[in-house]
Amino acid sequence: MHAIWLAVIGTIVFILGYRFYSKYVAEKIYRLDPNFVTPAHEFKDGVDFVPTKKTVLWGHHFTSVAGAAPIVGPAIAVYWGWLPALVWVLLGTVFAAGVHDFGTLVLSVRNKGQSVGTLANKLIGKRAKLLFLFIILILVLMVNAVFAWVISNLFIKYPASVIPVFLEIPLAIWIGYAVYKKKGNMLIPSIIALLIMYGSAVLTSKVPALQIDLVNYFGGAGNTTLFGLDAVAMSFFVWIIILMIYCYIASILPVWKLLQPRDYINSHQLVVGLFIMYGGLLFLNPEITAPITNPGASDSSWFPLLFITIACGAISGFHGLVASGTTSKQLDKETDARFVGYFGAVGEGFLALISIIACVTLFANAGEFKEAYHSFSAANGGGLGNFIAGGAQLATGIGIPSDIAGTIISIIVVSFAATTLDSSVRLMRYIIAELGSEYNVPTLSKTHVATSIAVVASAALVLLPKGPNGFGSGGYLLWPLFGTTNQLLAAISLLLISIWLKRLGRNYLVSFIPMVFLLFMTIWAMFQQVIFEWSGVGATDANLLLFIFGSIILVFAIWIVLTAMKELTRKDGPPSINKTM
Repeated sequence: MHAIWLAVIGTIVFILGYRFYSKYVAEKIYRLDPNFVTPAHEFKDGVDFVPTKKTVLWGHHFTSVAGAAPIVGPAIAVYWGWLPALVWVLLGTVFAAGVHDFGTLVLSVRNKGQSVGTLANKLIGKRAKLLFLFIILILVLMVNAVFAWVISNLFIKYPASVIPVFLEIPLAIWIGYAVYKKKGNMLIPSIIALLIMYGSAVLTSKVPALQIDLVNYFGGAGNTTLFGLDAVAMSFFVWIIILMIYCYIASILPVWKLLQPRDYINSHQLVVGLFIMYGGLLFLNPEITAPITNPGASDSSWFPLLFITIACGAISGFHGLVASGTTSKQLDKETDARFVGYFGAVGEGFLALISIIACVTLFANAGEFKEAYHSFSAANGGGLGNFIAGGAQLATGIGIPSDIAGTIISIIVVSFAATTLDSSVRLMRYIIAELGSEYNVPTLSKTHVATSIAVVASAALVLLPKGPNGFGSGGYLLWPLFGTTNQLLAAISLLLISIWLKRLGRNYLVSFIPMVFLLFMTIWAMFQQVIFEWSGVGATDANLLLFIFGSIILVFAIWIVLTAMKELTRKDGPPSINKTM
């Protein structure tokens, strides 16, 4: 079967979903009001609350939520065959992610830009709110560790990507100044920035002297450096420190100075990346060499693990944090929420779809695929590399050399991951500050204190745990828990939306049905992992880090769900809910 048919089917489903289903949800369920005064205007401060054009905000929102997850998850999930991964990406995007991302954005806009964690207080009570905030805090901490780990490893593996990625920072600051201080247009400067980045990518791919290869600088892979670390481990350590310093600065700057213009550039990177890979797909028209389903995948069942392995790209709780934590504070008109929220989910769906296609067409035959994906562990370890190699192979279809294409695709992955990383640190700062207010610890509400805690904790989590990948295995170890926690958060957010809609007397089944499905799959998967994998009771060795984190999250989640379900069955909600929402 030719892979082009997967792209055709996916495109049709996404177009129909946005054209008809999102319109129905916008007009009949959420009932968007073009005259509603959004928090961006009501609380405009030039730092966090900044009215923003919907195309620019879409770029910021999309690249904040995209990261590496919609690439990595599908690249791993094809282990069970391309059909289960494809179906979950298509149906999850249209009926779950779109409703979730769109809904958390509208819910926050209707409540002064408050996050879903804060809104849990109004919807299901103070105790549930605090439990929810702790789950969110753990999730963003894991996001920071996982994505810092991913970026550092990509910098080590693709040193030609370093200069183009870091060039984006001063270019974005220049664009922010030009647009917001000089009232200029962002489109032309961002295209110029993109040309500079990709021009430098061509140079760094062809000129080894321009590649920031820390491993080579430290004497090669086998050389021992400071603290007894080899060159690879020392390179990893240096990149983590640099990334944490960057995150600290980026997360406290006004959004217009770096985040918005950089994310607008990254939205064009998405368009370019998709054009390169889908264009190459059109000309190459490769055969799918992966199986439709993989009967040999006996070490891990796709049911229910598929639904937590592919999170971003089908549905992701982190999207709700971004939508309600930062995006809602920048929405110019309430009617823009459909484009920003639902179409943002569709953008992730397209990214997840090309990730599937790149991985299932990479190998020359089914034997090579099965060799690379011989176990679930092998799929976890090689998924991202398979996507980059597969994407580079597709790019040759439009005449781009594979080495340059590999650099460009790695730049796109790193750029998206870095955007998610600093947005996550900003969100973590908000949550720490809110917990400080809740528990009467005013010091935690100070920007630099909260940011310092977020950065130090994230660095410690990625660097300190020991694991199979040696020094800095934290991100690798946390990946299984990241997917499960992310989906639990999405299910709880859908439950909050359902309560809100029911109290308004509207059809809440659009959020309730995907919530029930996701909650069932995720709690089942997490229960299996906590009890039979991480505790040491089953055949596998105990993993204390995952067992402790997983147990806490599972207990908190069940507690919140039971509390919320009681609220959902109430005939009337608190008067404040009906008035403010």
